[in-house]
Amino acid sequence: MALAGRELDGPPLALTFDYGQRHRTELDRAAGIAGHYRADHLVVQLDTRAWGGSALTDPSIAVPTSGAGSGPGEPAIPVTYVPARNSIFLAVALGVAEARELDSVWMGVNAIDYSGYPDCRPEFIDAFRQVAATGQKRGVEGNPIAIRTPLIDSTKADIVRRGLELDAPLALTWSCYLGGDVPCGVCDACRLRAQGFADAGVADPALA
Repeated sequence: MALAGRELDGPPLALTFDYGQRHRTELDRAAGIAGHYRADHLVVQLDTRAWGGSALTDPSIAVPTSGAGSGPGEPAIPVTYVPARNSIFLAVALGVAEARELDSVWMGVNAIDYSGYPDCRPEFIDAFRQVAATGQKRGVEGNPIAIRTPLIDSTKADIVRRGLELDAPLALTWSCYLGGDVPCGVCDACRLRAQGFADAGVADPALA
């Protein structure tokens, strides 16, 4: 949101999805970040628990705590992948943007998080840019909504450094997959976050 705010004339519209995720703390954190930037905040209700298939929405599937992958290119897609989640999110975001006459959708996907999610990769985003150009009124009229992914090629440490440069409220951000009041410290998301702050050479303000 800090990056989008620098390029917009006014506060951005913050879009949050309540999709039945077990880490529901992120909903409160998202509201806090939207408030920090004085952004209009729209919460979209989508109960993906109805079809399951992910450790993030099905309590019968354990969240892995054995450590994140060792590097890009690993074939396995973890059980924390939510089927078609970012496809749904982007479709809704494009609809909201078109309805409100907004010119761009900003998304914080990151292809270099070693988790292997297919809907965080550049080719996925490029495919959705084609969707915006061919499947929306604005697109066929020659003015497609832009999809911006400024962090897609950044390392976790790069993201931390960028956040510090922009004075982003990193203490409000949340990564833990397990939920609860404090991060578990052992799930893949917590491990990747910890490594990012360590590589950036700074303490995680959310743990202070």
